[in-house]
Amino acid sequence: MLDEKLLTCIETAIGREEEAFNFYNDLAGQVADESARETIRWIADEEKKHKAFLVKFRDKGKGPKGLRKADVVYYKLAEYLEEPEVSENIRRDELFLVAAHRELRSFNFYTDLAALYSEGTEIHEMLQRMANEELKHKEKMEYLYANTSFPQTDGG
Repeated sequence: MLDEKLLTCIETAIGREEEAFNFYNDLAGQVADESARETIRWIADEEKKHKAFLVKFRDKGKGPKGLRKADVVYYKLAEYLEEPEVSENIRRDELFLVAAHRELRSFNFYTDLAALYSEGTEIHEMLQRMANEELKHKEKMEYLYANTSFPQTDGG
């Protein structure tokens, strides 16, 4: 049984994952570029999986073992580049940067939630793993941003 504080945290996280799914789903509908649209749909599906994981945690007390921690390259592009406005004419690179900013906010959200709980507790570990998931998504979006903005040329 989850205590009131934890239940509130999990409900808030579920709402944020649902909001992220809707944001990315709507965004995918605005993108003309098919490969960019597929990428945005992929990240929307990832947010849907996060919501399902959190619902399972809330309802059945399933622990953090359902998420594996991964090493992530922390490029910090979103920390140094301004978030573009979403518009009908958004470029692919800007689209990926918007997503990187959103994933950064999610990473910070889960990191801040984890800080509310003692290290070594199941909830702290689960929230840290959720933060890691968001950081993995940020890494992918920043990678795509960099490779779209600065493509490799014949000159190396």
